[in-house]
Amino acid sequence: MFDERALIALLLSLIAGMATLLGAAIIFITKSKSERILSASLGFAAGVMLSVSFLDLWAQSQASLVQYLGNRLGVIVSIAFLLLGILFALGIDNFVPHEKTDSSENDKPHQNLYRVGFVSMLAIMFHNFPEGIATFSAGYEDLAMGISIAVAISMHNIPEGITVAMPIYYATGKKKEALKYTFLSGMAEPIGALLAFLVLRPFINSFNLGAIFAIVAGIMIYIAIEELIPSSRQYGHQRLALYATFSGIIVMPLSHIF
Repeated sequence: MFDERALIALLLSLIAGMATLLGAAIIFITKSKSERILSASLGFAAGVMLSVSFLDLWAQSQASLVQYLGNRLGVIVSIAFLLLGILFALGIDNFVPHEKTDSSENDKPHQNLYRVGFVSMLAIMFHNFPEGIATFSAGYEDLAMGISIAVAISMHNIPEGITVAMPIYYATGKKKEALKYTFLSGMAEPIGALLAFLVLRPFINSFNLGAIFAIVAGIMIYIAIEELIPSSRQYGHQRLALYATFSGIIVMPLSHIF
């Protein structure tokens, strides 16, 4: 069923997805829990999500939809799908339970850190799924292009691993939990590739990909603004969180260069 080209394309998407675990390695570098590190990590994660959303996902969405629908209608439809993604994220946020902790507990200054990590994992999964489709499709048609795309995606999946691993680790104190959630977010990439090969190939076109990219961008923008940025500023290191957010925004375009 799988020919050699398909197996290589699937392997490329698996490698790209597992690069998120390299970002999770930060939990082994950190000697002890520090609110400064947590503030910086959450701010950095917010910058990563905002950068990926606006510079990658929504830009790709507009390009695809403009190609399919024309300039004016393509832009309008991409905005509509972006708003749909934001509303979808709002729905997810309402269904994910908020922790209830005693306000007298000094060791839990942020009561919903686990939830922040959980919704970040969902956002990265939604993001990685269409990336897996793109990596597989490119690698299946042109191996050199597939390798190039897989390397680029791997580079920007590394900071995305930090996005999931740090809040989960600080919430639970368990490195295994942080690695598990990071692994799940990365596995969405090869799963997307596998579905692209088995089911989705006849339905992949510029309109569907444009819609998916815009919806995922909306989800990630919501989580960055509603969850990650406020969380990064709750530990008394607002300036550090701000600088870290800018760093996350800058790192993602640089990952494409290298």
